[in-house]
Amino acid sequence: MSRLKEQYDSEIAAAMQKKFEYKNPMEIPKLVKIVVNMGVGEAKENAKLLDAAVADMETITGQKAIRTKAKKSIANFKIRAGMPIGCKVTLRGERMYNFADRLINLALPRVRDFHGVSPDSFDGRGNYALAIKEQLIFPEIEYDKVDKVRGMDIIFVTTAKTDEEAKELLRLFNMPFAK
Repeated sequence: MSRLKEQYDSEIAAAMQKKFEYKNPMEIPKLVKIVVNMGVGEAKENAKLLDAAVADMETITGQKAIRTKAKKSIANFKIRAGMPIGCKVTLRGERMYNFADRLINLALPRVRDFHGVSPDSFDGRGNYALAIKEQLIFPEIEYDKVDKVRGMDIIFVTTAKTDEEAKELLRLFNMPFAK
């Protein structure tokens, strides 16, 4: 069992119940899934770039990535419907907690000039979105083998009803929010 999951079971749930005064233990917010998305706009010219992005994502998350396709044709971007333009991974259970632990404790502190993640990126329903500018912050990625620096979006989906509850949950997971 991952360290973050054990911490949730022993400390975090109790702290959340105490702060928000939940009457039923099923009301306590939980982390449901983490979605990691990488858009590769240059894939329309060179399909090998998408293969490299998928390989990087699979290395980072430890799970097979799904290629995403364009839903609509956009003439200005030279994109047709059905064209592969990115990849994503949905993490749940043990892999989700392992990824969150590595992201919070290993990867984010390696970001240059890091002052914390934005506390304003909640969607109003208790979900948090985080954008990363480069995949090099993850220790699994070897700097010499990277062909191009790519960013990614990481979305934390929780059962929290409000942003305040979700922020407290992520804060208890040691998410480094900017002051």
